[in-house]
Amino acid sequence: MNNREKWVAFYTILRREIRRFMRIWPQTLLPPVITMVLYFVIFGQLIGSRIGTMSGLPYIQFVAPGLIMMSVITNSYSNVVSSFFGSKFQKNIEELLVSPVPNWIILLGYIAGGMCRGLGVGILVTLLALYFTSFGIHSIPVTIAIVLMTSLMFSIAGLINAIFASNFDDISIIPTFVLTPLTYLGGVFYSINLLGDFWRDVSMFNPILYMVNAFRFGISGITDINIIWSFSMVGLASVVLFLFALHLLEKGSRLRS
Repeated sequence: MNNREKWVAFYTILRREIRRFMRIWPQTLLPPVITMVLYFVIFGQLIGSRIGTMSGLPYIQFVAPGLIMMSVITNSYSNVVSSFFGSKFQKNIEELLVSPVPNWIILLGYIAGGMCRGLGVGILVTLLALYFTSFGIHSIPVTIAIVLMTSLMFSIAGLINAIFASNFDDISIIPTFVLTPLTYLGGVFYSINLLGDFWRDVSMFNPILYMVNAFRFGISGITDINIIWSFSMVGLASVVLFLFALHLLEKGSRLRS
């Protein structure tokens, strides 16, 4: 395939992914927005008014970046895992894999679709956050870069989950038993400086902690983790996951019957 044909293939996959979640927006865009509104009301206003400040910030301003990042993570992941497994379940993916389209184009198409949904929900949640509190942007490059890298990483992770899943129940195991605990223990609602030495050291193995703190630094200039270290961890994890997902597509053992 020449470059134009590769672009057409990528654009076709991406357009299908965007149309897929936009067509059912009451199921894909509205629920996470409503959930985040409840978080802002309960944790930001009701509980936050009693907590006061966290790391020198009003509590609602402290949790806002984490809630925005949480919406980006969950929606980037869920879009790719549900879409790719649906194609796998319906045997559509087999037709795509035997086509002349390179596997990396297929991978990029699904990843970009997941990123569009994750970033779209993130923008909606950010606009809602401005209704509950006011905040500026401390560093635009850091803010944009960490959001893009986070959305990229979890879109790839969702595709890997879909490849290994054997039924629809399998695509909910990772979000329920891995993603949700890591998110709640990733510094969204608290500073890890409040933890004891042991639990602080354990938290350092949580990748979401680095993403949330980097994004919080981009918004407010406050972080518990060195920013360079955060970007290094997220970047390395994204590269490893991308290469692993590409290997699985090329191998195709769980994709072709």
